[in-house]
Amino acid sequence: MVFAMQGLSCLHENSSTTALSHFAVLNTLQHNCGMQCRPAMDAYRRQLLYRHAQSISGCARRKRVVQALDKLQCTRHTRTLCHAQAIAAEPTVTGQPQQEATPIPGSKQSLAQSSAYPFEQLEAKWQSYWCKHKTFKTPGIQELDKTKPKFYALDMFPYPSGSGLHVGHPEGYTATDIMARYKRMTGHNVLHPMGWDAFGLPAETYAIQTGTHPADTTSKNIDRFRQQLQALGFSYDWDRELATTDPDFYKWTQWIFIQLFNKGLAYQAEVPVNWCPALGTVLANEEIIDGKSERGDHPVERMPMKQWMLRITKYADRLLEDLDEVDWSDSIKDMQRNWIGRSQGAQVSFRIQAGEGATVASDAELEVYTTRPDTLFGVTYMVVAPEHPLLAQITTPGQQAEVDAYVQKAGGMSDLERTELQKSKTGIFTGSYALNPVNQEAVPVWVADYVLGSYGSGAIMAVPAHDSRDYEFAQEFGLPVRQVVQSLSPDQDLPYTGEGVAMNSCSESGEIHLDGLPQQEAQQQMLAWLQQTGRGRQQVNYKLRDWLFARQRYWGEPFPIIFPEDSQEAKAVQEDELPLTLPSTQDFKPSGRPESPLAKITDWVQTTDPATGGPARRETCTMPQWAGSCWYYLRFIDPSNSQRMLDAEAEKYWMPVDLYVGGAEHAVLHLLYARFWHKVLYDLGMVSHKEPFQRLVSQGMILGELEYVVMPQPDGSYSQDGQGQGTPVRLDPAEVERKGDRLVWSKHPEVQITAQKHKMSKSRGNVVNPDDVVYRYGADSLRLYEMFLGPLQDTKVWSTNNIEGVHRFLARVYRLITEQPVTDSAPSQPQLRLLHATIKKVTEETSSMRFNTGIAAMMEFVNGAYKWEQRPRQALEQFVLLLAPYAPHLAEEMWQVLGHDRTLAYEPWPEHDEVLLVEDTVQLPIQVNGKLRATLELPKDVSKDDAVAAAQALPTMVKYLEGKDVKKIIFVPSKILNLVVK
Repeated sequence: MVFAMQGLSCLHENSSTTALSHFAVLNTLQHNCGMQCRPAMDAYRRQLLYRHAQSISGCARRKRVVQALDKLQCTRHTRTLCHAQAIAAEPTVTGQPQQEATPIPGSKQSLAQSSAYPFEQLEAKWQSYWCKHKTFKTPGIQELDKTKPKFYALDMFPYPSGSGLHVGHPEGYTATDIMARYKRMTGHNVLHPMGWDAFGLPAETYAIQTGTHPADTTSKNIDRFRQQLQALGFSYDWDRELATTDPDFYKWTQWIFIQLFNKGLAYQAEVPVNWCPALGTVLANEEIIDGKSERGDHPVERMPMKQWMLRITKYADRLLEDLDEVDWSDSIKDMQRNWIGRSQGAQVSFRIQAGEGATVASDAELEVYTTRPDTLFGVTYMVVAPEHPLLAQITTPGQQAEVDAYVQKAGGMSDLERTELQKSKTGIFTGSYALNPVNQEAVPVWVADYVLGSYGSGAIMAVPAHDSRDYEFAQEFGLPVRQVVQSLSPDQDLPYTGEGVAMNSCSESGEIHLDGLPQQEAQQQMLAWLQQTGRGRQQVNYKLRDWLFARQRYWGEPFPIIFPEDSQEAKAVQEDELPLTLPSTQDFKPSGRPESPLAKITDWVQTTDPATGGPARRETCTMPQWAGSCWYYLRFIDPSNSQRMLDAEAEKYWMPVDLYVGGAEHAVLHLLYARFWHKVLYDLGMVSHKEPFQRLVSQGMILGELEYVVMPQPDGSYSQDGQGQGTPVRLDPAEVERKGDRLVWSKHPEVQITAQKHKMSKSRGNVVNPDDVVYRYGADSLRLYEMFLGPLQDTKVWSTNNIEGVHRFLARVYRLITEQPVTDSAPSQPQLRLLHATIKKVTEETSSMRFNTGIAAMMEFVNGAYKWEQRPRQALEQFVLLLAPYAPHLAEEMWQVLGHDRTLAYEPWPEHDEVLLVEDTVQLPIQVNGKLRATLELPKDVSKDDAVAAAQALPTMVKYLEGKDVKKIIFVPSKILNLVVK
């Protein structure tokens, strides 16, 4: 990077060298410094080209420019020479009107590039400036002025996929960038980093298919993402860039795992995995569709395998309680609470009554957990999971074949598929029964896939009258339904799941009598009886399960674990041996056994136990992709520290994260896992705060362009009301017309069109590439449009056509400052009033992240400023500072045009003066006989007589008052003057 900038400086100084010869040197510089300097290189290429064009005149000039661009494989359009020279020749900028752009042969000819203002050149120029001067670099903790307040703005760092960004990605990034730039201007130390969640399944799958090493694919994808982000002008401190695949990073991921292991929070357990015999590999849930592999459509079965688990359940209560300390939306908090799923109920024992031929012991019991012990009298059957340890013993010989077939089929389904609410209920009777402890009634025991062995005891008591799933199952198989809760309102259908009073809940012996009791009281009495008789006990339960923390993959963090020879006892490697790096290999294919491809690399697997000197073998599973994302926010604080995970002083200053922005799809698992690791680190004394993310904002999804469809009919015609059962036919938007409140097909106006919106996806062909938008309208326009679409948290619909509105606004800003001379005279009172009203509004909306209304306020200012006869520099400077966080490239350029030679990134944010917002005049409507005839600007405290005199003096009022007597005067100060005449 430094070498590149020194090279650019040398080229600047050697002006005698021809522009074209500079390109050879420039290409060498870029080859040596890599992708980080790409914006700077692109900008200087353009400057060289402009210099080359200056020696050519007339039409030949434009032709030679185009030829040079084509020859040098430039990827963008040129401008007319006047603008090329204006942007290249710093620091001045001319205000000449933009001429039509000339397309480059071989460029994006299908995209018409706007010529409203020279965004392409000025954006490249300022990206180069920020890169060269490291404008957004955050000093280390020792150099930092720690007396200033801090602001840590963080994006949920992306997985660098091969497809690059689509326009939905920059939405959250733009929001954090606006806040980071705003906070720098309000005097904060700002930490705003970016990195890459770079381990992942797609890169390994691609490696298996093509033989390309995942590291090569990942590096290429990161370069692509970085280039796209830099082209959008985000103010990241790129010196803190990191990737979870860097050994210097995952050294500390492995170190954290060792701490978990030493605290007993990491352990091994037999857990079902998705095994595909045909592919010879374990598959992730997302690689399975309808019980078959996504690749090859092969059958998948569930089989037990020893896996690493993290004991997140030990922190369940703290994960719940500390939600009260963070500034998150209630919906996100509720999602966390529901996932943890803390409930208080009863653990109840049902003695098994074995069917004929069943091998279960005579004293065997089924343990179930229920939050509704008051409904025990309503139990009419029981269900065990296909994985339940007693299933084989309670199954009778007559039911064995059906049960075995059912278990095998359930083994090919994921937990998500099994618990799908809309799925038809299936199950098999085992042949055995269980005795209800409250009435000794024998109820049948079934096996069904909607009960999971990993949740609770793997068995449930079914009360179909008061549980929708149990009710559906009972209806499917003709099982009894017994109501034991009476609704508080009449005529409630079953299943009834609301509050009520107990009914049909008395034992024949009289030991239990719950009838007529409210639900809570009935629960307490039943729980007391269970505990007194030893047939149950009170228990707190959680939906949260311990975290499965292993993958049978190559591309992931290796576990820092060894197993001494002839031993299953795991041992952590010595910390001074970290990082334990992935071995180099070109064989990523599965071995055909349920294990990681690492198991085939015997030279790596076979190692030595440092404690004994004896042989040992390494753990061959790798960590899941979640691992690095659990703590990356801490490493950004001190990314180059080779001695510690992070510096304690830096952590204490920067943490917690002040603003964390990402998609709602990460509202549960990522946040839960990161909070868990953070609490472990808190217990270890590595961090000083209990929670990592103080404020969380989930941006809404940006959907694809509206799709217009018509519905075909069986006879080949199209539906006139938009209804139909065939496959919708998609139309070109140009064929759509509005007829009243209906959309119709221009070719067939009788056919109604339906507008549909969908998530962006390759399969629908509605993905919008931000590169294309930047090419056509510029990065500032993309940033501004995504913020202007609506509130950040809302779901929005993309429209490429509508982006032209904000693009025109930016062009008006450009012309406002460049098309006529700016004066140094003091602003007038009306000008100050408009300016300070805008400052107040934009400040309020920006600080509250209501960016769309902040932009609207700036648009109102520009509309007002265009009416000024003189354009005072002082007022325009303040406005440019307001614009800077939103459209930084244009703001920087206009700041320079206004006479400044330094970046505005750290200029003080404007402050409004309330005194200037007080209106001293009013626009007073003048009516005659109740009809508006004129409007007068008068002093706010104008008297009734003065207002009447001013109205009567208006030339336009003569025809309404001449020859008439004023019979009555209605005057409401600052509101209205109505003259009643006759």
